[in-house]
Amino acid sequence: VGLSAHGGWASQAHVPALAALPDAYELRALSASSAETAKTAGERFGVPLAFGSVEELVERDEVDLVVVTVKVPHHHELVMSALAAGKTVLSEWPLGNGTAEAQEMAAFAHSRKLRGFVGLQARSAPSVRYLRDLIADGHVGEVLSTSIIASGDSWGPTFDDGGAYLIDRDNGATMLTIPLGHTLDGLASVLGSFTELNATATTRRSTVRHQRTGELAAMTAEDQIAVTGILEPGAVASLHYR
Repeated sequence: VGLSAHGGWASQAHVPALAALPDAYELRALSASSAETAKTAGERFGVPLAFGSVEELVERDEVDLVVVTVKVPHHHELVMSALAAGKTVLSEWPLGNGTAEAQEMAAFAHSRKLRGFVGLQARSAPSVRYLRDLIADGHVGEVLSTSIIASGDSWGPTFDDGGAYLIDRDNGATMLTIPLGHTLDGLASVLGSFTELNATATTRRSTVRHQRTGELAAMTAEDQIAVTGILEPGAVASLHYR
């Protein structure tokens, strides 16, 4: 769901990954915002079934797993449609726009005895898995502390057409929910989850500028996030996203 001939995460990440596993998966169907765009994407990627709505896609017997790769505000509707049709679902992270949506989807899948997955891919990256193995084997001894400083450029002083929805906190696609979430999951896979933490999140730039037009827009998403705490083995962790 969301595979486009004009770019996007599905075409940049999911399709190349599936193509690298030809014996494991077959890309049988796609749905887009309209029948016309779906047809164009189907021709571009060689997908035999192309639909203008998710309802048409999830009812097809040929489909076993539905992958949701659209913007966060649409996850709930699409995931629930797939689950209602009895399909296994892989949704991009974050699963829902807020905890309540995510809990509702998870509970619905559980009630129907369906399996669901969320695309937190950092823990699957070969470099991260290798680092995890080195730590587990005692390569550096006991880890006393760790620090991460990272930048979320989509929440800087400018935004583009595709990123306009990211700066509105109510859309659920913020620096806190997307890159910080991915980073924390990767950290947890290597050094363990937090057992206690303190965090500060604030918006230092309340107004940002469109890259092309110069038009000003309000930004309500947090652009400064600092987290400190203790991980499961006892290591002290500090993380600053800005």
